[in-house]
Amino acid sequence: MSTEEIRAIELLNRVSYGRVATSMRAMPFVAPARHIVDDGGVLLRMHRGLGYHRACAGSVVAYGADNFGSGDENLWSVQFTGTAEVVEPTEEQLAAFGSAPKIVDGEPFDPVFMRIEPQFVTVHQLDYTLERQLHHAA
Repeated sequence: MSTEEIRAIELLNRVSYGRVATSMRAMPFVAPARHIVDDGGVLLRMHRGLGYHRACAGSVVAYGADNFGSGDENLWSVQFTGTAEVVEPTEEQLAAFGSAPKIVDGEPFDPVFMRIEPQFVTVHQLDYTLERQLHHAA
């Protein structure tokens, strides 16, 4: 595993949710998902009722997460790109996901789980600390 991949996994473990992107009927879409990192892959928990898992299964997807709403001056974003497949999680993986929402868009939450084996990993870092130091020095 490259240092970029190790750093991306470390950052991904700091947040619980991200967004999966692919296309459905030739139209791009982005959907929220809960994630865990397991054995170098990214496992997603999504709501089956939205049907997005059908577009993702067997397709190349991008999964991204970030800390943009954290208020931190060191912002980051990670993206994992690879083929997604529907999987049945183990008991340990289910426990790692934690509690699930009760309702999604007005209907009972029905989980479906997907695994992404990353082929490409990207980390972007936005550091605002220097800007703040310069502003305070003026």
